[in-house]
Amino acid sequence: MIILKTADEIAKMKKAGDVLACCHREIAKLIRPGITTHEIDQFVEKFLKEHGATPEQKGYNGYPFATCASVNDVICHGFPSKTQVLKNGDIVTIDMVVNVDGWLADSAWSYAVGEISEQAQRLLAVTEASMYKGIEQAVVGNRIGDIGNAIQTYAEAEGFSVVREFIGHGIGQQMHEEPQVPHYGPAGKGVRLKEGMVITIEPMLNTGTWRSKIDADGWTARTLDGGLSAQYEHTLAITADGPLILTKQ
Repeated sequence: MIILKTADEIAKMKKAGDVLACCHREIAKLIRPGITTHEIDQFVEKFLKEHGATPEQKGYNGYPFATCASVNDVICHGFPSKTQVLKNGDIVTIDMVVNVDGWLADSAWSYAVGEISEQAQRLLAVTEASMYKGIEQAVVGNRIGDIGNAIQTYAEAEGFSVVREFIGHGIGQQMHEEPQVPHYGPAGKGVRLKEGMVITIEPMLNTGTWRSKIDADGWTARTLDGGLSAQYEHTLAITADGPLILTKQ
C-alpha cells in the first residue's frame, strides 16, 4: 500500500532531510587519504546524536552500523571497517537513513578520495546527473517507469550500466515503503505518481557489467567483474509544484 503524506508530514521528513544533508556536507570535509570508513561511521553516530537524530539502519535486519560505506567495486551495503583505510584514487559511497522524531530521510553520496582517474570522475558525474534526470520525471501524472527510463537512457548513452538488483523505494515512518522505484525499464509503465508520495531515487552505475555478487557477510554487494560503482540518492516528495528534494545539500 502506498502511503500518501500530508504537507505537515512532508515538513517533518524535511527536518530529517536537513540533518542528513548537513551531515553529508561535513563528511565531504573528512574524506581524504588515510581516513578509515570506521572513523567516518563514528563521526556520523556522533553528529546525529548532537542533532537530535538517530541512524535508522543501525539494527535494521541486524545491520550493525550507522552508515553503509562502499569503496570502489562495492555497489552498496559495504561495512565500515577499522582496517579499510581510504587511499588516493579511491571512490567511496556513504549511505545513511536518518530518523528525526519518527520520520525518515535517506541519502547516499559518492566521494572522490584525493586524485581519482578520469574514468572515475566521469562515473561520479554521470551517476549524479542520472539521479537528477530521474528526479525531473518525478511529477504528478507521470509513472514510475518514466523515472527509471530517463536514468537508464542517459546512463547507457554515456557508457555506464545501471544496477538492477537494488532500487529506490517509498519512505516515511518506515525505511522501505511502496512503491518500488527501479532505475531502468520502459517509460509509461508502473504506478502513476500522485501528490503526497515520498520516494527515493538512488541510481547505482557501474563501469562494467550491472551484475553483482554478495560477500560472505550477507550484505556487501560488489560488481561481478570488479568494475567501479557509484551511487547518488535523494529523498523527494511528489508535489503539485513538482519534485521537492528533502535531502538537498
